[in-house]
Amino acid sequence: MSGDRQPWRYGTRADVLLAAGTGLFVVLTTVVGTGDPVALRSVPVTGWLLMLVASGALAFRRRYPVVVAVVTLVASMVYYPAINPDGALLVTLIIALYTLAAAGRTVAAGVIGGLAIVGSAFGEYGTDASPLGDAGMFLLVSWLVAAVAIGAFMHSTRREREEALRRRATEERLRIARELHDVLGHNISLINVQAGAALHALSRDGADGPAAEALTAIKETSREALRELRGTLGVLRQVDEEAPTAPAPGLRRLPELAERSRAAGLAVDVSTDGDAPDLTSAVDLAAYRIVQEALTNVARHAGAGRVAVRIGYGRDDVTVDVSDDGRGAGARVDGGSGIAGMRSRAEALGGTLEAADRPEGGFRVTARLPYGAGA
Repeated sequence: MSGDRQPWRYGTRADVLLAAGTGLFVVLTTVVGTGDPVALRSVPVTGWLLMLVASGALAFRRRYPVVVAVVTLVASMVYYPAINPDGALLVTLIIALYTLAAAGRTVAAGVIGGLAIVGSAFGEYGTDASPLGDAGMFLLVSWLVAAVAIGAFMHSTRREREEALRRRATEERLRIARELHDVLGHNISLINVQAGAALHALSRDGADGPAAEALTAIKETSREALRELRGTLGVLRQVDEEAPTAPAPGLRRLPELAERSRAAGLAVDVSTDGDAPDLTSAVDLAAYRIVQEALTNVARHAGAGRVAVRIGYGRDDVTVDVSDDGRGAGARVDGGSGIAGMRSRAEALGGTLEAADRPEGGFRVTARLPYGAGA
């Protein structure tokens, strides 16, 4: 998933409870004897420490799966040859291997599981102790292999489920995009044609002035909107093959955007700080759309006379700042849907967006988008 902020990757209270439950199970299987009557067995301090470390590590199994697997492996390899009585400490390694494989680290799980098998085989067949026997060795290998295999299967199943969800979401977006293409493409084309006809009529009659300038702005804006719409959605519909298409807009086209706003009567100043890096297409488009939406909000609601657009290229992110001298947040009568859309666009790329009144009057929108987003 975008950002890799998956619930699987982060420990939860459930992991703490699992660690506590596993620790209790390990302690009971180690301390409680099997005689009749049942007697408690004495465990040296080192054994208690190893049980505590191995069980406690499971609380971090999803945050640091490799480290937890190594810790439980080392604890087991130290415990069994050196500590008497035996217990079920090996279950901590089994859980850790399952977690590692379920997190998609199948190779690491296989290597660590293989080391556990080699160490157990050496203790069984390379010394005179032979604590497990052939049946015990077979069970040990089976448990370790099963832990890795089941974890890998769960990872594959989860990935397939996530892919299916993404595919359904994409299909729904495409369906909506097709509807938008049909509706908006038709209406914008009508606006463009009608504006052109009205402008032609004014020119034929020799009329000029604000009306002609407004019609020119409408014609140019509708043509640009139609071009972007076809460039974005035309491929989905495979229509209008002869119609000119354009790549997705980006910050390089801010001068055009500012000029259209000026034609609509809004004074727009554009400035840039820093050297522009090669932005990913997702970041470039998001930055452009945020400026576009902010200017639209100013034109619709703010009653502003001047807008300052500043693009700052920092070390890690690009900053988009749009400030106006209008009426402030109280003028946003749309309930903030435009701001919510801009914020969603920024957060989808791991960035942030703030929108608030300026102390000196007016309104300000500031977005920060990390360079690597959408790569």
